[in-house]
Amino acid sequence: MHPPIRMVAIDMDGTLLPTFTQAVSARNAQALRAAQQAGVTVVIATGRRTGYTVPLLEGLGLRADTPLITSNGAVTSTLAGTLIDQRRLEAHVARGLCAVLREFGVLVFTFDRPGNELVVEDLDKAQGRIALWVEANRKAIQVVKPLENALKDGDDPIQGMVAGGLSRMRQAEKALKASQWGDACECTRTEYPGRDLSILDLLPKAVSKGTALQMLAAQLGMDRKEVMAIGDNWNDVGMLEWAGQAIVMGNAALELRTMARTRGWKQTPSNDEDGVAVALEAALKKLPDARV
Repeated sequence: MHPPIRMVAIDMDGTLLPTFTQAVSARNAQALRAAQQAGVTVVIATGRRTGYTVPLLEGLGLRADTPLITSNGAVTSTLAGTLIDQRRLEAHVARGLCAVLREFGVLVFTFDRPGNELVVEDLDKAQGRIALWVEANRKAIQVVKPLENALKDGDDPIQGMVAGGLSRMRQAEKALKASQWGDACECTRTEYPGRDLSILDLLPKAVSKGTALQMLAAQLGMDRKEVMAIGDNWNDVGMLEWAGQAIVMGNAALELRTMARTRGWKQTPSNDEDGVAVALEAALKKLPDARV
C-alpha cells in the first residue's frame, strides 16, 4: 500500500503535452492546480532547456515556486526563475564528444547565458528531422564552425545533444560508449519512432532526471515512497526507477511499457487522453480532505 503522494514529477513531451500541440490541455492544467492546492509539490521534469519550458507553463495558474527540472536534470530552478541547482559538462569533454559524434547527426550544445544559448555547427543540416525545433529556437541559436571553437575552457555548457534517425543514434550511442569519452558523461536517449527521430542528450556525469528529483526531494524532506513520477520515454527511466510510485504513459514505446509491467509500474492513458490528469485525479482522491 503506497502512502499518499507529497510530490509528483511530470515529463512534458509525450506526457503532459498532447502529440500535435504545445499547449497543456484544460484538464491537465486543472489537475496540476488541484494537486498544488492539495499541498502536493508539482515538479515539471523535462529534457527541454529552461527557456524552452517556461513559456509553455505560463498562464496555467501554477505557483511561482513550482520546481522545474530541465535539460534532463542538469538544471533545477523555479518557474519564477530562482536557481536551485545546476551541473555543467566540462568543455574539454564536450570537445571530445564533437570528434566522436559529429558524423552521426546534428550536434547542439546548450549554455547558461542570455541570448545564443544554443550553439550548432551546421544549421542547414539541422533543418531535417528537427526543423520544428530549429524554428522554435531560432532566436537562441548561434552557428559556430568548427563547434569546438564554442567550447572554451572555463565556459562549460550545461549539456550537449545529437539528433538523427533511430538506427543512426543507436550507432552513435555505441560509438560513444566505446570511445574514451564514454565514461566522462551521461548519455540519455529519447525516441520518437513515428518521426524516426532519436535524441541523445549528453550530460554531466551522474546527472539525470532521477538524480535531480532525488536531490530535490531530499531538500524538501520527502521520502521516495511519497514521490510519484510520470513519463513516457527512455530519458524518464531514471526518475521512474527512483520514485516510489511510477506511472508510464499509454503512448510509451512497447518496450518501455513491457519494462513497466515487470517492475510493477502503473500505466495511465495516453498523452492525448489526458493521462496525467487521470493519474493525478486518482492520486488526489487518496489525500485527506482532497477536493478534485
